[in-house]
Amino acid sequence: MRNATLKQLRAVAAIVETGSVTAAAKKLNVTPPAVTMQVQLLEQHLGLPLLDRAGDRFQPSAAGREVLSAAARIEQALADCGAALDAMKGLRSGRVSVGLVSTAKYFVPAALGAFTRAHPGIDVVLTVGNREAIIAGLRGDTIDVAIMGRPPLDMEVDKTLIGDHPHVLIAPADHPLLGRRIPASALAGATFMSREPGSGTRGLMERFFQQSGIDPRIGMEIDSNETIKQAVMAGLGLAFISAHTIAAEVADGRLAVLDVEGLPEVRQWFVVKRTAKRLTPPAAALTEFLSRRGPEFLPDTLHLPGVARAMAPADDRPD
Repeated sequence: MRNATLKQLRAVAAIVETGSVTAAAKKLNVTPPAVTMQVQLLEQHLGLPLLDRAGDRFQPSAAGREVLSAAARIEQALADCGAALDAMKGLRSGRVSVGLVSTAKYFVPAALGAFTRAHPGIDVVLTVGNREAIIAGLRGDTIDVAIMGRPPLDMEVDKTLIGDHPHVLIAPADHPLLGRRIPASALAGATFMSREPGSGTRGLMERFFQQSGIDPRIGMEIDSNETIKQAVMAGLGLAFISAHTIAAEVADGRLAVLDVEGLPEVRQWFVVKRTAKRLTPPAAALTEFLSRRGPEFLPDTLHLPGVARAMAPADDRPD
């Protein structure tokens, strides 16, 4: 790959993105023969085919996928370099790519809005996904920083604390167990609406039930907090969920929080980056902003059953 050129890499990427040589040529503002020549030169240099035809479209071969992955990292490095050079003129311009686990969308957009108002020349690119998808983005350098509750253990990362993140059990507003503190064993026969495997909330729920000696009956696996809340309101079951996702529904009486022994589970929100990744000044400025001002954008949960007790200093908690 040492002698590969940007023109060659971009030609392969454009064909895969658009599906054809003609469309790739239009995207790159060159002629179709020029695109074909760049791909052929790279294939000759590597000694491997990079593209396969599937119907009327081109798709990457196994070698092509490796080349595309390298090309994406190179493009990201060039973008980072450009942002760093822009930032030498001050934080008047630049770009930062932010990945959010889906539960963080209940407070992070407001924080990012405040950041962009303070730095109107900085473009913030947002990606929302479950925990596995965001970790993959960190690993592949397609995002600069991630906002998540549990940093990955299989990668060297730096984390910056934002604030506490409680998790609770929600029920319909007329559930018979409301109004009193109950042991976790009282939930043994209940049906639960659950996030999908791979999400941080699902992993935390499974650990709580395992520690409580309960094998929960999963009624539905749902990849959306909003759909889970609707299912609970409809009486389809209970749900283990982030307290930061339910403020509006609890306030207007559509959902209620069960006061369960051992809950809430209080984790934290972090800004996470790969240790080996050098942050551009805009990304570093955003990390500092979220550390300093992030807590003010977290939803108020202290009025929910058990939350104030769990988040109080140890000496202030009732026996």
